[in-house]
Amino acid sequence: MDRTYLPVLLLLGFVALNAVAMVALSTMVLRRRPAPVKDQPYESGIPPLGDARERFSVKFYMVAMLFIIFDIETVFMIPWGVYFKQLSCTTGLVNGMCPAGMTSFFGLGEMLVFMVILLFGFVYVWKKGALQWD
Repeated sequence: MDRTYLPVLLLLGFVALNAVAMVALSTMVLRRRPAPVKDQPYESGIPPLGDARERFSVKFYMVAMLFIIFDIETVFMIPWGVYFKQLSCTTGLVNGMCPAGMTSFFGLGEMLVFMVILLFGFVYVWKKGALQWD
């Protein structure tokens, strides 16, 4: 086995052992005392209203999916920001800097294209009315 994986495997083993130990210890130490109040679902201090299997509007799920999609797409900006200098330099970096006269528009241009695509997607979703609650 390669020695570089040993710390990761040790960490995973420790985490798994710790999780099993906590669950086993809590079942052995604590006694279960059921009560009607304890068995009710907790909803931020408000008495539960209706059934737990209540149907939600499709608009709720649309907004949730759109949020996740746009949120995940913006996460792609982090690696771009890390490699911006390399993407905007036509040659290799010298001491972490781009030599004079060797900068290009490529790094900024590709993010501008990405942002324009996001903007068009957002405008399309807005015009379709997927972000309206009524």
